Amino acid sequence: MLAAFTLMTFLTWIVFICAALLEVGGDAAVRRGLRGGGLFFILVGFVVLGSYGLMVNSVKWDFSKLLGVYVAFFALVSVLCGRFVFRESIPASTWIGLAVIVVGGLIIQFGRQ
Repeated sequence: MLAAFTLMTFLTWIVFICAALLEVGGDAAVRRGLRGGGLFFILVGFVVLGSYGLMVNSVKWDFSKLLGVYVAFFALVSVLCGRFVFRESIPASTWIGLAVIVVGGLIIQFGRQ
């Protein structure tokens, strides 16, 4: 029983990470399309964002818990991609805000059921 729970939890986190990467990638494609990249990038972004929606909703959790925890992953991946992929300078206030969001996600995940 514990092994099945651990595996499900591990797979859930993998799904969240993949979904966050799809969401960030889709947003980046749409952004590039809107900033001169053309309709092709916008359409690719739509497809990738649709894939994110399918992936994140494959987790069999209550909707409020699912999205509450996922938001923390998305925020983390978004800020890290901004910093390391797009080479943006991230202000301290964003890092602090990210920490608050991640703590909120942990409270939702591990708080009283």
